[in-house]
Amino acid sequence: MPVRSVHDRTELAGLLARHPALYAYQLGDLDDFFWPYTTWYRRADAVALVYHGGAVPTVLALHPDDGTDQLTDLLHGLAPLLPAHFDAHLSPGAETALHPRFTGHDHGPHLKMALTDPVRLAEARPAGDVLTRADLPDLTRLYATAYPDNWFDPRMLDTGHYVGLRRDGELLAVAGVHVWSPVYRVAALGNVTTHPRARGTGLATAVVAALCRRLADSVDHVTLNVRADNAAARAVYARLGFTVAARYAEHTFTARRP
Repeated sequence: MPVRSVHDRTELAGLLARHPALYAYQLGDLDDFFWPYTTWYRRADAVALVYHGGAVPTVLALHPDDGTDQLTDLLHGLAPLLPAHFDAHLSPGAETALHPRFTGHDHGPHLKMALTDPVRLAEARPAGDVLTRADLPDLTRLYATAYPDNWFDPRMLDTGHYVGLRRDGELLAVAGVHVWSPVYRVAALGNVTTHPRARGTGLATAVVAALCRRLADSVDHVTLNVRADNAAARAVYARLGFTVAARYAEHTFTARRP
């Protein structure tokens, strides 16, 4: 079965919705907000997304536990069509399909977590206010200090799903979304950080809890990505009822010279 380009959102949603915790980012990218920046490929039930909305293209190619062979075959066929330089989120082992054409740098194991225990969330003490475009200068300063290598699209403030916590007028903690889709009922948390001098004081837990409660009215699945070795962040999410849904790795690939 050959690799083919897919332009039908209904077809893609039917495949991706089988595993919403694994494919939350891809489901969110079906929305009009992100759709113009996407290119999609399929082989059998395996799906790969090339997202062009950032400074560097990003390939998302993941599989449930029983889909390793299909994903490997898809990436083998897709390799000649990929950009010369790109980032990638891949299920463990899938990167080997790209090695004949690309050199890769592994950024380490990551986890996908999903909110599965809302009782814990109900026990949390949410705090924070919704951020808007007017807060962008303060948010930019916070990210420059606390999270300089994050991926942040200011357009996401327009969703109404960025929550910030201030002390004495200074923005010290924030939790936001990378994707939010009331159409496909998924959200992926992102850009969560706390000012270095305020860490360990519960601010991250408070703003994440507040954001999750806001999202409950519009989505059925709240997910996030986190580095496997980020013990502090994982502890916050576990405290709020998140559990591990899948493992994957982040990579950067560059085409080999002929």
